Amino acid sequence: MAKLFVGTCNWKFESWKGLVYSAGEDVNYLKEYSKLYNTVEIGQWFNSLHGNNKVILPKPQLVRSYQTSVNNDFKFTVKIPNSITLTHLYSKADDETLIPNSHFLSINLLEEFLQLIKPLRLNLGPLIFQFEYLNKQKIKSQLEFQGLIREFADKLPAGFHFAIETRNPAYLNETYFQFLRDNKLNHVFIQGYFMPSIFEIYKRYKDYIRDYTVIRLHGSDRKGIETRSGGEWNKIIDPKDDELMLLLEMINELLERKVDVYLNINNHYEGSAPLTIAKIERLMQTNK
Repeated sequence: MAKLFVGTCNWKFESWKGLVYSAGEDVNYLKEYSKLYNTVEIGQWFNSLHGNNKVILPKPQLVRSYQTSVNNDFKFTVKIPNSITLTHLYSKADDETLIPNSHFLSINLLEEFLQLIKPLRLNLGPLIFQFEYLNKQKIKSQLEFQGLIREFADKLPAGFHFAIETRNPAYLNETYFQFLRDNKLNHVFIQGYFMPSIFEIYKRYKDYIRDYTVIRLHGSDRKGIETRSGGEWNKIIDPKDDELMLLLEMINELLERKVDVYLNINNHYEGSAPLTIAKIERLMQTNK
């Protein structure tokens, strides 16, 4: 039977006190969080590339603290460090000379990362390779991108669930979904960031979605909702009720097709990820 995992993108928000956390000073946020939800996305290890190709990976004691804060059924989705997924170092100006990232698609660095997060092994859901928008100066074509990923995928260690999130809308075609299926990779549906509606993409290519998938709900106006919220993520600011009804239909169909679903919700989607989850839970109860 397929499973639905519902949680948030990150969990460390002071403004969730009263919604998710107790009001005490010494709160183990993750432990309290895991009593309400069965999954969370770890995004903090994504920003791993600093300065001149310096890589910072997770600290073992932090990994261990996460493992001891959750029960055996809890799942983490993890964003793979961007030191592996960035083709070039970040540049501050559009006309700045691009500097290649020497760690791009490094299987050795990936194995080092996986070794560091080994204590989470039993709690790991999908591991996400998130790629930024790739212009032709970084990757010449979708064909080139798929060729590089295919070579990399051949070396991926067994026993993990790997998924790809692309920020190139033009890549989302039949060739891409066939490529993912052939290489035992899965798709990450991202709602927001100028990407096409996940409902349109799902309708078009749902037959390629097998075993599991990740749905990440992000808003389309990150800066705008940050301004409107004032950094307090405890109320709905930009309700998306119509989208949530479509989401419910999508999730139900995936579960019927025996696809495990990992639903990760960002505060930027409606203004408060916990309150969005509460809305989704009410809709599920109403539509049983």
